[in-house]
Amino acid sequence: MESIGVLLLCPLMPYLEEELDKRFKLFRFWNYPQKTQFLKDNAHSIRAVVGGTTDGADADLIEALPKLEIVSSFSVGVDKIDLNKCREKGIRVTNTPDVLTDDVADLTIGLILALLRRICACDQYVRSGKWKQGDFELTTKFSGKTVGIIGLGRIGMAIATRAEAFDCPISYYSRTEKPESKYKYYPNVVELASNCDILVVACPLTKETHHIINREVINALGPKGVLINVGRGKHVDEPELVSSLLQGRLGGAGLDVFENEPHVPEQLFGLDNVVLLPHVGSATVETRTAMADIVLGNLEAHFLGKPLLTPLV
Repeated sequence: MESIGVLLLCPLMPYLEEELDKRFKLFRFWNYPQKTQFLKDNAHSIRAVVGGTTDGADADLIEALPKLEIVSSFSVGVDKIDLNKCREKGIRVTNTPDVLTDDVADLTIGLILALLRRICACDQYVRSGKWKQGDFELTTKFSGKTVGIIGLGRIGMAIATRAEAFDCPISYYSRTEKPESKYKYYPNVVELASNCDILVVACPLTKETHHIINREVINALGPKGVLINVGRGKHVDEPELVSSLLQGRLGGAGLDVFENEPHVPEQLFGLDNVVLLPHVGSATVETRTAMADIVLGNLEAHFLGKPLLTPLV
């Protein structure tokens, strides 16, 4: 398969890049400043595209690659891929579900604990020597808090299971009620936010879930409520979130994702009721390696005429 052209859209993990280089004719898109000319010169050589959370195959790229057969995403989310265009042209699409579920769910609980127990501030308190001047101020308990989850898929369920271990009542919102679930269902996000202490965003990014966290939802969550976002930055109306935190209309936020990554609103930097992470939900060696193996496995399966490991389209 060394002659099959694969376009890697952005730097991902070195292991994946090395393995792609061994098995295919790899084009690193970021190495070509004149991208339009590069696509014209190599349009008939590229049969696969590999992207991630920030870079995918949009309609323009798909149209520029007439020989494209498969888009393999190094991510569970595929909001950067024009799925309709892929369906129209018969292009296969794969992602990396399941293997990152545990890491994202673990990190969600970590964000909640870091925020409520102010772990980051405690660390700085010790490092700065302030502990010698007196004890750190009291924080907030997690156990027993009501947790509302937007999106009760694989990740949402894993978060719920972990939160239950802290004796947290669980409720949720999803497009449809899940009859098999034992958790309380709310038919809209405002009702969910009104009835929980901690609201977790764990749903896919779609047109319907873009800015699903807006002023009304934040106000319903209220000045004692906490927002945790481990989904996508565009789930949240970011200027509204910032203003609600500055004005005290929201109690706090734990954020792994942002609207315009890697840019983060600087107003958040000075707030002690916010924990900010650089989109690291799945960023462990074990999980990223497993994700890379799925990307590679899907590409090899496709070009060998075998069933895809994780087909979406």
